[in-house]
Amino acid sequence: MSAKAVSYQPGRCARAQSKGVTDSQSGTAENKRLTRAVNGELSAVSRIAGRASLEAAEGRVPRCRRMPSLPTAFRSQNSQPCDSAEHTKVPSALSALSNSLLLSSSATLRLRGEKCLRRLPPLAGAPIRIENIPRLRDRHGAVHGGSFLRERRIAFNCTRAEFPRILVHELFHFVWLRAGNPLRQSWGALLEAELAAHACGELGWSAEWRKDALDAVDTSGRTRRWREYCCESFCDTAAWLYSGVRRHPEFTLAARFQARRRVWFDSAVENRELPL
Repeated sequence: MSAKAVSYQPGRCARAQSKGVTDSQSGTAENKRLTRAVNGELSAVSRIAGRASLEAAEGRVPRCRRMPSLPTAFRSQNSQPCDSAEHTKVPSALSALSNSLLLSSSATLRLRGEKCLRRLPPLAGAPIRIENIPRLRDRHGAVHGGSFLRERRIAFNCTRAEFPRILVHELFHFVWLRAGNPLRQSWGALLEAELAAHACGELGWSAEWRKDALDAVDTSGRTRRWREYCCESFCDTAAWLYSGVRRHPEFTLAARFQARRRVWFDSAVENRELPL
């Protein structure tokens, strides 16, 4: 694939078609025309996602495609509504569409994902497709989830109990990509301080095994292994904070370091809308 999968593997690393929108209140020709336009856009999204999945199954490398632009930006339900006058007369079908951050051929999976979004800080961005793919694997072996950042797609191969934690982890890979260097450097400085204090453990196995593989050269030289650890630690910490899972065998970081990470997220993440 042209888009590298960022995966969450179990054990070793325990570590995407919305329904066509119909406007129930459309009594005028204008409302019907707008509803047909919205359904046409969603069909285009569905065709693109379907081709990408077929190519992936056949082992072909899909081209990077641009999602069709929809009439309004997709935002999570926690985002502030647009104050622009041109959006105040949008019919009910389009209003519902504007809150759909996740797309899926499975209504059950989409509803499960939207329930998880309610715990997150405000999010904004184009929709992300989520899907179940049995026997999902990456170069390390079997995985419970994987993010395809360029395709804006997340694949799952996990139990229902693990789904919230893995969804939040994978969503924050999109956040990390667009977070900007100042935020990433600030997070890295927090991790450096933890290492200097000999902090053991992590908030997910995906981060912990990378942490255990680090040496002094990785930290001082900002090597790829260091950058990958920073990313996975960021995503695991977000999953610990926002998934609703309070206890898990992979939450092994000491409480005093957990508290410092919570304070960092409160000041650096929760005071702004997060781009996806």
